[in-house]
Amino acid sequence: MFHNTKCECGHQNHAGTVLCESCGKPLDAELAGDNAPLEMRYDGAARRSQKANPGLIDRVWNFFSSVKIAVILIVITLLGAMLGTIYPQEGTFINFNDPEYYEDTYGLPGKIYYMLGLSHTYESWWFIGLLVMIGTSLVICSLDRVLPLYKALNKQQIRKHLQFITRQKVVYTGRIDDADTEEWTVRLGEQLRKRNYKVYRDGDALLAEKNRFSRWGPYINHIGLILFLLAVLARSIPGWHMDTYAVVPEGDTVRLADTNYYLKNVEFSVDYYSNEELPEELRDTVRAKKYQTKAELYECVDNCAGTQGEPVLEKVTEHDIIVNSPLSYKGLKAYQFDYDPTPKLKAVNPMLVDKKTGEAYGPFHLSITEPEMLYELGPYRLELITRFMDFTINEQGKPATKSREPNAPAFLFLVKGPELDPAGETFIYFPKQVDKQRFSQDILNRELAERIEFRVDSMEEVEISGATTYLNIRIDKAMPYIWVGAAISMIGLVMGFYWNHRRIWLRIDNGILSLGAHTNKNWYGMRNDVAAVLRRMGIELDPKSLDNGGNKT
Repeated sequence: MFHNTKCECGHQNHAGTVLCESCGKPLDAELAGDNAPLEMRYDGAARRSQKANPGLIDRVWNFFSSVKIAVILIVITLLGAMLGTIYPQEGTFINFNDPEYYEDTYGLPGKIYYMLGLSHTYESWWFIGLLVMIGTSLVICSLDRVLPLYKALNKQQIRKHLQFITRQKVVYTGRIDDADTEEWTVRLGEQLRKRNYKVYRDGDALLAEKNRFSRWGPYINHIGLILFLLAVLARSIPGWHMDTYAVVPEGDTVRLADTNYYLKNVEFSVDYYSNEELPEELRDTVRAKKYQTKAELYECVDNCAGTQGEPVLEKVTEHDIIVNSPLSYKGLKAYQFDYDPTPKLKAVNPMLVDKKTGEAYGPFHLSITEPEMLYELGPYRLELITRFMDFTINEQGKPATKSREPNAPAFLFLVKGPELDPAGETFIYFPKQVDKQRFSQDILNRELAERIEFRVDSMEEVEISGATTYLNIRIDKAMPYIWVGAAISMIGLVMGFYWNHRRIWLRIDNGILSLGAHTNKNWYGMRNDVAAVLRRMGIELDPKSLDNGGNKT
């Protein structure tokens, strides 16, 4: 159905406009017949979300332009974020690699928590989807309102319709005794300028305005929030964000996961408080005063896949890492997280002994952290099936590992050789003698234990590392944008909360002054402004008498 939106002033308004964009006259017949204060939101300008007979795109637009929907999305996201705090997230563990961790630690609730994917809530598709929907809502909400408001504020006519003026929330009507109404209007304009209003005059009609910029505060806030959300989502881009841990024994060089960098723990040192430095209740206890890792960072420049021997490394920086003083290079930071001064088993060089013939083959180098997948020892062939850094038997009676630390390392091999099953036979090997006895290695290996054994003849065949340092490795290229978004958002909040947009319209018709004023908040201050200016013009009145309905505080 066609609706005529042309005002009597001659301005052609868009469909859905409540107040004429030029003179301000109410266009709706029912609204025009009412005497209540006008709804001045967006100055009555038409918005796309109010479009009649919306299509599919318009319905999607209307959905995301709804403030109610935006609030619901934010509440759901907050509830989802709260679910992610019930138990620690996977990324917070330095030694997490066991999917049964949550069940073992927290019981059935922990198992359900892990199965539902809540152990990585903030990287889940549904949480990221909620953030995308909130961002979409912010964009559409802003465009749906800021464009009509901008057009309305830039099309303001100085001489407003009489009904527009008298139906503001702050109104004054009275007779002017001064015969020269234009000169009286000029003097009133001077009083308004003293109160920092910008004054526009058309004969004996006037528009005074100040702090219009504050109307853009909420939208600047939205821009900051949108940038903030985009920066958070950018963390899912490969190489933009990493928060992981590296275990680096003293003297070792380890590759930093998902990067092209290697970090070497040149030397680790720790200083302890003396008894005299400790309070009385802590004396005779060991307390670390300062611990640091002398570290060197290398970048792989050739053969990084290791297909043609060792990778070629180039030193790029070095730093003595202490707490709150990380090694930093091109956005990568290595923080001192913790340390373990206990020496750790680094590698062994055992011999494979054929018990029937007495022949020994080897020795072969078996690294605890980076073992080879295949070892050829005379007529025997060892294929590594899996390894356990901290061997245990779980509740189901199956081998498992309790952590990534080499506290009780074990290696499960498939052994092929003379007089063995052609498909191979499994053999589990514990490098530590204490673990061989504790877990009964020979019993686990059954008949194969009678055929072969792995033997270390002397401590010279055992490699022990020094202290182990734990480093938190971080990359966060999105963080500068997060800070910029937060700063822009704060600027918008200050603009919107600290200042308020005030406007005063007046016209004089046959000696009758009609004045109306509007503000987006702080009606008390608006009334006082009008009352003070009129008082300067010789019109004494109580500011409360300017009320024309509505909440003025």
